[in-house]
Amino acid sequence: MSASPGQIVLFTGGARSGKSRRAEQFAARLARPVTYIATAEAGDDEMRQRIAAHRAQRPAVWATVEAPLAVAPAMRALPLGSVVLLDCLSLLTTNLLLAHENDPEPAVMLEVAALLAVARERNLTLIVVTNEVGQGVVPAYPLGRVYRDLLGWANQRVAAEAEAVYLVVVGIPVELKALEAAWAKDTR
Repeated sequence: MSASPGQIVLFTGGARSGKSRRAEQFAARLARPVTYIATAEAGDDEMRQRIAAHRAQRPAVWATVEAPLAVAPAMRALPLGSVVLLDCLSLLTTNLLLAHENDPEPAVMLEVAALLAVARERNLTLIVVTNEVGQGVVPAYPLGRVYRDLLGWANQRVAAEAEAVYLVVVGIPVELKALEAAWAKDTR
């Protein structure tokens, strides 16, 4: 697993599958400075503990940018050719859904399109972590179904643009799309 400037790599999987850890290992192997973009917000003690645990496992030399809603502008401020680890698209989608509850789809679509465009324009190596939500039970409540649909769309959009996609299952990354493959970009 390796990536060069200007490439997008996606790590997806279920909750506690090891996807963040694998994405961090991938970024560390690039042997370049990394900017970690965190989308989580510490709304309660349990979430504060989770955030602290994530911080503790990252290398201290990595820069951290907290961007719960506006990832694209945060990425635009980074030097050309930077390595960016976005953790995670799932929480970004949640944050946008809750901020635009009456009409979240345009906000999610615009932010995902913008962050992909900025990654290409600025020649960033963008490593994205997200949850796979398409294999679970259909949520029993409307907001849950809207979230599942929005994140499913966002995941598909990023995967279509990515040079490599890994599904992490029980801590093991399974390559779904290889960096070397010349896949047609279908963003339907």
